[in-house]
Amino acid sequence: MTIPMNVEVLNEAALLLDRDAFLTGLLNQVITNKSDGWLQDLRNGATKWVRHSVIPNTRDEEWRFTDLSPLKEVKFNNIGIIHELSLQNEFVLPEVSQRLVFVNGVYSPSLSNTENLPSGLIIGNLDALPSEVAKEYLAQSEGTREVFAALNTAALNDVAVVWVGKNVVVENPIHLLFISVAGEFAVISQPRCLVVAESNSQVTLIEEYIPSSSEQVYFNNSLTEIWVNENAQVSHNRIVTEGNAAFHIGKSAVTQARYSRYSCNAVTVGGKISRHNLEILQTGEQTETTLNGLTVIADNQLGDTHSALSLNHPHGVSKQLHKCIIGDRAHGVFNGKVFVPKLAQLTNASQLNRNLLLSSKSRIDTKPQLEITADNVKCAHGATVSQLEDDQIFYLQSRGIDENDARKLLVNAFATEVINFIPVPSLRESLLKTVTSLTNK
Repeated sequence: MTIPMNVEVLNEAALLLDRDAFLTGLLNQVITNKSDGWLQDLRNGATKWVRHSVIPNTRDEEWRFTDLSPLKEVKFNNIGIIHELSLQNEFVLPEVSQRLVFVNGVYSPSLSNTENLPSGLIIGNLDALPSEVAKEYLAQSEGTREVFAALNTAALNDVAVVWVGKNVVVENPIHLLFISVAGEFAVISQPRCLVVAESNSQVTLIEEYIPSSSEQVYFNNSLTEIWVNENAQVSHNRIVTEGNAAFHIGKSAVTQARYSRYSCNAVTVGGKISRHNLEILQTGEQTETTLNGLTVIADNQLGDTHSALSLNHPHGVSKQLHKCIIGDRAHGVFNGKVFVPKLAQLTNASQLNRNLLLSSKSRIDTKPQLEITADNVKCAHGATVSQLEDDQIFYLQSRGIDENDARKLLVNAFATEVINFIPVPSLRESLLKTVTSLTNK
């Protein structure tokens, strides 16, 4: 659970500065060039929070299966934008016209495309949004008050902004592309997104993280805030394809007003250590929430998904499916929490975690979790862990398919159930190719 970042706590924190040398080192890498008073106040408050915090370890319940020791062993630098970078064709989605590109967390206007926007839609960096609107939403989500989210706010310099006005329906998806570039030194970047869907609006987002090289060492500490106002609809597609030596800790903090609809299709592939914290807060009745997730890891990688859905009002409907494909000596983690307090009567919530282990040495720790105090609800949860069945492989072989292709076909079928929810065909195709290459090493 999150802890309110109130004034009393911050005043006490002033006596406990620099408790963690690693966090202090990351704070020393912060470079900011925006000096707005309200923005500086946000950064100052977050900096104090980080300085009295420590990096989570396996003694913390929320991190007991995720050891961050390898992250702490790396010295990271902040090198900012790489100006000579060009956008490769494979990174461009042909079905998408509007695109925001950030390189190492810094906005790149030359690589972005914000032309021909429909009326009532604002996309760009923080400069595109009036300051009074930005102050109302930026860093105001409940899910932004923990150590990595506070670290991101302490470094807050630029933001990918999508603001959809009242009654505006955006027909085509918007692509938010974050590219990580490292060179001689390991780098840290802290991408930030702010999405506001005003009442009765609709929008589809593709939030994608990619490396310029699969072997570079870097750390992405990302934070996305999404506000789904009354009767609005947001389709959020979060795609993380990280390099073999990369670290990625990301948070999606979502606030849903009454009658709103939010869906998240999250696919994470690769990364030495990756973690997605998805926190959704329901602030009104009759919301709909659909969560689909897929984690694909191999070698000695660790992929962790923690979700927390707080259904605080009546007539909420939620459905969650999360799948893991784990090969070699990789380690998958899933912890999904659904909170249904007494006020949330007539809630309908389901949660399922399905895991496919491709090796006898692969591992999954799964914990689907319901906390219900309401007495008139329909809730269910479950988890399965399995390997490829010999009789399934034999059946395909009896139809003339060799063993390797049979295994590939079964793995792809397992992944396709989630990937097919992605609304962009070219992205679905590239993800299937990536899954195939990773699981056939």
